Amino acid sequence: MASREIFWNIHFGEIVYLLGFVVVAVVFYALYRRLRLWRLGSKDDRLSNLRTRIRTFVVSMADGLWHRRIVSDRYAGAMHILIFGGFGLLLMGPFLDFLSEHFFHFMKGNVYLGVSLLLDVGGLLLLAGLGMAAYRRYVIRPAKLDNLLDDGLTLTLLFLIIITGFAVEGLRIATTELDAHPDWSVWSPVGFVFAKAFSGLGEDVNLTLHRVLWWSHMSISLGGIAYVFLGFSRLTHIFVSPLNMFLRSAHGKGVLKPIEITETLETFGAARIQDLTWKDLLDLDACTRCGRCQEVCPSYLTGKPLSPKKLIQELKAHLVEQGPALLSRKGDRQHSSDDACPALIDGVVTEDELWACTTCAACEEVCPVFVEPISKIIAMRRNLVLEQGRISGSVMSSLRSVQDRGHPWKGAAASRTDWVSGLHVKTISSNGADGLLFWVGCTAAVNERGMNIPIAMTRILAAAGVDIGLLGHEESCCGHFARRLGDEYLFQCQAKQNIEILQRYKVKKIVTACPHCYHTLKDEYPQFGGVFEVVHHTEFILQLINEGKLRLTREIDKVVAYQDPCYLGRYHGIYEAPRKILAAIPGIKVVEMSPCRSGSLCCGAGGGRIWMEEEPDQRVNRLRIKDAVATKADIVVTACPFCLQMFEDAAGALELEKPLEVLDLVELLERALTPPPILVEPASDLEVSAIASDRPLSVVGSG
Repeated sequence: MASREIFWNIHFGEIVYLLGFVVVAVVFYALYRRLRLWRLGSKDDRLSNLRTRIRTFVVSMADGLWHRRIVSDRYAGAMHILIFGGFGLLLMGPFLDFLSEHFFHFMKGNVYLGVSLLLDVGGLLLLAGLGMAAYRRYVIRPAKLDNLLDDGLTLTLLFLIIITGFAVEGLRIATTELDAHPDWSVWSPVGFVFAKAFSGLGEDVNLTLHRVLWWSHMSISLGGIAYVFLGFSRLTHIFVSPLNMFLRSAHGKGVLKPIEITETLETFGAARIQDLTWKDLLDLDACTRCGRCQEVCPSYLTGKPLSPKKLIQELKAHLVEQGPALLSRKGDRQHSSDDACPALIDGVVTEDELWACTTCAACEEVCPVFVEPISKIIAMRRNLVLEQGRISGSVMSSLRSVQDRGHPWKGAAASRTDWVSGLHVKTISSNGADGLLFWVGCTAAVNERGMNIPIAMTRILAAAGVDIGLLGHEESCCGHFARRLGDEYLFQCQAKQNIEILQRYKVKKIVTACPHCYHTLKDEYPQFGGVFEVVHHTEFILQLINEGKLRLTREIDKVVAYQDPCYLGRYHGIYEAPRKILAAIPGIKVVEMSPCRSGSLCCGAGGGRIWMEEEPDQRVNRLRIKDAVATKADIVVTACPFCLQMFEDAAGALELEKPLEVLDLVELLERALTPPPILVEPASDLEVSAIASDRPLSVVGSG
């Protein structure tokens, strides 16, 4: 019956188990050293709600095993699948040999032959993947792959392991199976080829070569594992990546951790490496330097100094350099003893890098190991703003405007309720209809272009017979941009003030047209006790259409390209609702910009960049509007007031051959209503002054 002796021709082969235990000890020692570095970081609760975390981890691992975030690049995807699949099959061999030798004795007959075939297939798959990797790094040479020396050593190491393994197999087959059991040897096709090559050397030579190469194969394999972990090279992502997936945020994408602001707080944000959380430091080692984040970063694509990959690697190098000294000092987490540790800002990361981020989360969307660069950037921005006071004048003016006027548009002359003139609306204080609130948002309320959004929304709701209220002058900035700009104190003041007002009016459900407000009200206000049902206007309107409350029979013969807002799409996965609304409008032909959906390019306004000065050739909105022009669309439609303004500015700045109209989804939808939107009488002085003083106004029309 087909079988083989585990340690055939190897004297004292069991020594390999001892060597294996030594290597395992080396691995645990290396991980312990790294764990000590990670623990330099500040506290971060990543172990609560284990049931949900385990469920999420299983989904993440399935995502990782199938390399969903990698296969979008077909070449890289095929390469990784070959390497991963080959490794999986090859690792199966020693494990089954160990079980068969010491426990169940099942490696014989057809089982043995089948496993032999799978192992050879695994080796071939791995060799093919390694060949593709070498070709990609040293012939194609994409700019994002810059770690050529370490990659070269890794590829060489893996190649030697596979080749020596096949050679050992071939020498064994040449001596024991080629003549005696030729029907067995063909089940190891690669080993069979090697056996044919060695068959003329003679038995004595084959036996000697077998022993030499067997020990060489084992030494390279075990030594390679020790090398990878002692140097913590990128191959350690095989261990660190699953750990990082398990510990990923359970609070939703992009939900920032609040600072507990007290008089005793010594440092705001991240001034030094140990001010980042321990999960932030784990992220640094989880990064595989694949460069996918860099390829999709709008700041990097428009020539700004930020590369998410470079930022993470800069922080990692700093941690490795400074970590041992920090560990050697007693009380290494106490800021009184941190003076010897260089500051992160300017010492490791530049201000320009930090301010370039739009927080669009494109980097986090494509990262195969769930690294979170944005939280680190915001932590350092907090230190810049709250502790060092280093912020541009235009941004500071916007933050002061939030503090003084309740919105960031420092030059706006309109009040929050100017847009209601001529419309029959009322405040939530007079609305007893289930406490349904329309949260207008700053840009839609006080920005002249943005006002068309709540006007169209109000008319659509009236046509659908929906009774809804406003906060009027009591509505204030949700604080989203203040938080992303690093002013956590201002954000918390705004959040607590708004939560108190919303709870006073017993608001149950909030509808908003701004994805930034949507994200903040839905996912970040609960940190301060503000738990509300929050719905984006696209989902709310789609529900009205599905229920038959909106009649859309007026044909609009236009080609429309839809822009996925970052905080609606990537942050909350709302891709279908806007497209289904467009599909419900007669005559509309929808075309997709490239990239779109989860790969959609940011408009450039996020992270507070809408209030920052930048060179014309570095403006993200101009880059994205060219994607819209390429579709030959008549109209660019979005579902975010910031996208609306950014695209309209870009379309006006560029000399386009064909006019390109920019609309919010509700502006386009209003045109399709049947009967046409009700034209109301101009509001009386009483109505206008009533909303300013929060007196009840007339009921919303039923259409």
